Amino acid sequence: MPEPKTSRDEEIKQLVVARLETIPPDKKISIGGEGDFTIEELIDRVKKNDEVGQKIIEVQMKFLQSLKTESFLDE
Repeated sequence: MPEPKTSRDEEIKQLVVARLETIPPDKKISIGGEGDFTIEELIDRVKKNDEVGQKIIEVQMKFLQSLKTESFLDE
């Protein structure tokens, strides 16, 4: 699987992992057609930077950006 290209990519992965660690470990998250994942599985996928991990990073970053711009309030 592709590895992070920069230290910024690594910092983003660490941020996403930290956010995932705040979710109760007994919860599962559904990722579209990919299925249900435990928090531990998602953390592992983010660290491996596989397709599911990249999707989680993308979703988390969009969420954080929406908080920054307050665009989530527009809906």
